[in-house]
Amino acid sequence: MPQSSEYTRRIAGLCLLAGKIMIENGAETYRVEDTMTRIARAYGLPRSHSFVTPTGIIFTIEGAEGEGADSFTSLSRITNRATDLQKVMEVNAISRRIGAGELSADGAYRLLKETESGGKGYPARLKTAAAAVASGCFLIMFGGSWNDFVPAMAAGGAGYLALICASGRIAIKLFAEFVASFAVGLLACLFVLAGWGRELDSIVIGSVMPLVPGVLITNAVRDLMAGHFVSGLSKGAEALLTAFAIGAGIAIVLALRGGVAL
Repeated sequence: MPQSSEYTRRIAGLCLLAGKIMIENGAETYRVEDTMTRIARAYGLPRSHSFVTPTGIIFTIEGAEGEGADSFTSLSRITNRATDLQKVMEVNAISRRIGAGELSADGAYRLLKETESGGKGYPARLKTAAAAVASGCFLIMFGGSWNDFVPAMAAGGAGYLALICASGRIAIKLFAEFVASFAVGLLACLFVLAGWGRELDSIVIGSVMPLVPGVLITNAVRDLMAGHFVSGLSKGAEALLTAFAIGAGIAIVLALRGGVAL
């Protein structure tokens, strides 16, 4: 059945919104492209093409041959990226309902807008507490002493809280991660100097683990394996720069500590 230009534009906007939510919240590139294609196909537009990168999405729906329908191409710019797999799961659930014919285009768009404007994940207090517990557990996993468990928890929790606070005030993400790792290293050194901790290396290693971009590294490898080299290399470069920022913060603290000791 021929589709009007307005209908094609609406479906393209719906697909772009779904892809934008997914890529902003940590989804893999191939998953985003597959979801957009499936949504377009479910609404009777099987000839769609997408090009997804961490910073933008280009989506095209071609008019059916012999039906006189117009093609439509649109671009969605991605400026904010985080990790919220709950939103990715919600978009996947909406996509499955669309594929099953349970949602109209207007209903699906409304649900996607609700998902996009939903809360920013868990509250900061819970994230900080989880980071603190994870830091202590990483300390033990890497062979640290139970005597350093509480200092690692305190340094890791404070470092993650510093990341949350700095992210809201510093536009450049790498600087926020640098501030967080600097806070971790400074607290770890203070705990050891005060006699509350014993092994500085173990405390630092356990405390910085919540800052490590694990999801980003995993997605970079999966995108490369799926043949999405632009996205894979981009995410890999971002993960490398994040690791550099974390390492630089710790290195500066250790260098200052060495200078004071001399």
